[in-house]
Formats: sequence, structure tokens, C-alpha cells
Amino acid sequence: METTLTGAENITWNLTDLYPSEGALTGDLAIADQKATAFYEAYHGRVADLDAHGLAEALIRYEELADSLGKAYTYAYLNWSTDTNAPSAGALLQQVREAYTQTNQKLLFFELEWVALADERAEELLADETLAGWKHHLEVQRLQKDHVLTEPEEKVVAEKNITGRGAWNRYFDETIGSMRFTLGDEMLTQQQVLSKLYEPDRDLRRSAALAFTEGLEGQQRTLTYVFNTLLADKAATDRLRSYPHWIASRNHANEVEDETVEALIGAVTSRYDLVARFYTLKRQLLGYDDMYDYDRYAPVGEADTRYDWDDARDLVLDAYGDFHPDMGTIAGHFFEKRWIDAALRPGKRGGAFSHSAVPSAHPYVLMNYTGKIRDVQTLAHELGHGVHQYLAREQGVLQSGTPLTTAETASVFGEMLVFQRLMRAEDDPQNKLAMLVGKIDDTIATVFRQVAMNRFEHRIHTARREQGELTADQFGDFWLETQTAMFQGSVTLGDHYRHWWSYIPHFLHTPGYVYAYAFGELLVLALYAKYLEEGAGFPDKYLGLLAAGGSDWPHVLVGHLGIDLTDLSFWHQGLDAIEALIVEAEALAG
Repeated sequence: METTLTGAENITWNLTDLYPSEGALTGDLAIADQKATAFYEAYHGRVADLDAHGLAEALIRYEELADSLGKAYTYAYLNWSTDTNAPSAGALLQQVREAYTQTNQKLLFFELEWVALADERAEELLADETLAGWKHHLEVQRLQKDHVLTEPEEKVVAEKNITGRGAWNRYFDETIGSMRFTLGDEMLTQQQVLSKLYEPDRDLRRSAALAFTEGLEGQQRTLTYVFNTLLADKAATDRLRSYPHWIASRNHANEVEDETVEALIGAVTSRYDLVARFYTLKRQLLGYDDMYDYDRYAPVGEADTRYDWDDARDLVLDAYGDFHPDMGTIAGHFFEKRWIDAALRPGKRGGAFSHSAVPSAHPYVLMNYTGKIRDVQTLAHELGHGVHQYLAREQGVLQSGTPLTTAETASVFGEMLVFQRLMRAEDDPQNKLAMLVGKIDDTIATVFRQVAMNRFEHRIHTARREQGELTADQFGDFWLETQTAMFQGSVTLGDHYRHWWSYIPHFLHTPGYVYAYAFGELLVLALYAKYLEEGAGFPDKYLGLLAAGGSDWPHVLVGHLGIDLTDLSFWHQGLDAIEALIVEAEALAG
């Protein structure tokens, strides 16, 4: 286990802001179910007859129900996330999922009847100012007109998802969460063993990589079956909903055109030379003859500096506050009011996230803090999400959320603010180089690695649909092929690395998600350039973007800041900015 104390050992969140007890949660679910019955009786079969005022009244009641159900689900999920091995936490999560689904069955008709309206009538209603607070939500729902099923069919799909897709995802999470990896005389969690890949000791990195692989190999049969099952489930759902290809539903949900995503993927894959250029530089800086997969995140110089929790908090709050006082104040709430869970402990979910919860509450951040500079950046990243989610609550439960593509904007921008603050405070060129290399490491992982993972997803979804069930070797071959293409010979991937596709939850929880990271990173590089160009006038406009949540189309919202997402050459601007970072690192190295 980790022995170095960081001050984060007791940083756990307080979920009583959601519910003082599980009994209160159960009572709320019962009340929500009664209200859903009343809603069904009031509006079922009558949506087409509502005028704008009537529809607005229905939406207010619908939002109250969505908030109540979302609050219960949030509590159960967050409670389980910090101890996925606890039977009581798993049982509560399942209980809430089942109750949520049962209640939501009574509400399904509302969206379906709205979508079924004639276009002319829908446009007439959308033009009424009475519905302005829900207009974009209603517009987006209309996009699903060709992909929704009948009400009885939608009820069956929702009911079966609990014991189908939802159950398999929970099984995957609990399997990964319970795994322990043997490194020397230590038994480590996934988060702990993967953190060793950032250590300066090359032998330790190699041993950690092999230990992680050995653990994955032990679960190969299980993980391969889970992947195959969920790939088949998505293929069946896409067929039922008449989606033309595997990523179409994700693009719809992200409110972006297929052509925009294709332009992003094409632009990034066309610049894999930047990946090779960077890792060639890093190999030279490390003094290695060959760069291996376990060397990718090796620190250069002083990049292995440790940061206590209090130091990380102060760094992030100062950077946020200097950019805009409101950002600093909101981020401060997360620390002062215990909205963060950062302590390492067995059974806790790996990685990090910010859960938006519901507008009547507030977001919560989960991370696993080990004191590395990358953990400081992770804290900045998740608090960026948190500030975004906090500000967007004013849009209400139906329009506070954003598509995944723009959901990464605030998080990556927050990272950039902290990184630039660290760079400005550093005078030593060697330390600057170390930090810059670390930043490029993260950027490569966020842009190029995520797109390479998108290429892996494309291969496995296509192959599963065309060939049937895939073997672990086929998954491994697709993984090595798509990852190797990115490195262009600059990094040697050991045969052990062929198993590393099997622990990544995004492939299962949110198929097609990963390109959103590249989308967000390249968008932020453009936004940060606007900030440097405009100076004092930019922060207020930026906070306005965050507060807008999902109240309009992404290209419209960022268009207010002078960014044109409809320009298919836009992505090359961000890639040019990455090249500029590499050029700066090469100059410092010289």
C-alpha cells in the first residue's frame, strides 16, 4: 500500500447534503412514484392537445420528478463508488435503479408524445416564449424522432436494461474494483499499481506494468465475455433504433454532425507524426536507446515532485481565483463543504469524476490522490467540471447538462490555468522543461491516445457486428494495431500491452465517448488562445458559457466566444498549438 502521507487520507465527501439517511431516500422514492402516477393520469395521451402554457406547466412537474429521481440515484451511486465491494452499497444501488426504472416507466410517454407531434405544430410551440426555458431540450428530443420505439417497447427496453446492460457494467466495475496486483511483497489496487508508471525508477515501472498485465490476464476470460456481451447489446439496440452505424447515437447525443467528428478524427490521425516527434525527444531526454510502453509517463528532471493535499488545493484555488473571483469562490465550496472524496482505499472506484448530481443539490468530485503533479492536474480538471456543473444548475434539470464534447471544456481549461501558473512561477529552465514535458504527456494522452482508442472502438464494434463473438486475441490484435499506428515506431509496445484494452470502462459505460476528450482539448487550446488575445474581457464571457449549460447547440454557445466549430479545418488550429508546445520543449532541451 502507499506509505507516503499526502494529507488527503481523510478527505471524504459528505453525502448528507443529498439525504440524511437511507430511510429519507426510500421515502423520497415512494413520493416520486406517487407523483409520477399523478403525472401519468394528468397528461398521458393529451400532450398533443396542450398549448404552450399547458406544456410549460407539465414540464415544471416533469422537472421536479426528474430532480427527485436523479437525487436518489446520485446518492446511491456515490455511496457505492467509494466502496464497490460492500454488499450493502451494491444492494442500495440496485434497489434505487429498480425503483428509478419503475417510476420512470410512468414518464416515458411524455417524451414519446412530444416527439410524435407533427413538425408544424412542434415548431409553433417552440416559437412561443413561454417555453424558452426548455426550448433546446425539446429541440434535441425531436432529433430522436426516427430512433424512438413505441411506448410499450420503450418500457420493455428500460426494464430489461437493469438486468442487462446495467448489470453487466456493474459487474465489470466490481470485478475491476476487487482486483489486486502483486508487486514485490505488496498487493495493490488498480489505481496504486498504475501510479507506479509515473515513477522515475525504470525497473519499478516495468515491474508495475507486468504486474498489472498479470492481473488482467487472470481475468481475461471474464473481461472478454463482458466486452462481447455489451458490444452485442449495443449492436441490437442500434438495430432496433435504426441507427446507421455504431457511433451515430453518440454523435446525436453529443449534438454534433458525423462530418464534424470525422473531420476531428481525420485531423488527429493525420498528425500522428507529432506523437513520434515528442516521444523521440523524450527518449533522448531520458537517455534511453529504446522507449517502451512503460516509459511513456516517466518523469523528466523534477517532474516527480510531490504535492501535499493543502498545496494542491491552494494551487488550484489561486489559479481559478486569479482568472475569475467567482471561479475561485465556487471551487472553494468543494473543499469547505466536503464535496470531494480524494482518499485512497480498497474497493473505491479508480480514476476520477465530477458528478453533476441535480440542480437542487450540487456536484461531487471523486479522485484518488497520491501527491503527484498529475494529481494536482486531475484535481484542477475535475473542479473545472464541478464549477461548470454548479453554474449550469440555473438552467434546470433538463438543460443543465451538456453534451460530452463541450462537457470537457471547463475541465481542460482548468488544467491549463493551473499549468500556466506553475510555469510562470518557475525560473529554472530544467524544471520548466520537466513541467512542459509532463503537460505534453497529458495532451498526447488526451488528444492522440483517445483518438487511437476511438479507432480501437471502431474496429471492435465493426468486427463484432460482422464476425460475431471476438476472442481475447482478436481484441489484443486490434488494440496493438491501433495503438502502434499512433506511435509510428517511437515507442515499442511489449506483448504484455496487448491486454490493456480490457480495463477501460468508457468502452462499456459510454460507447463512443473517448473522442470527446480530444474534442475538448483542441477546443480549449483555441479558447485559451482567445483568452490571451482578449485579456480582461474574456473571463466574464467564459463564465457565461459555463452558466449556459446545455441551453443551446454547442456551436452556438462557443460561437459567442469567437470559435467556429462548423469550420472543418478548425481542429488543425489546436494541433498547431500542440506542435508549438513540442517546439518549445525542443528549444528548452537544447
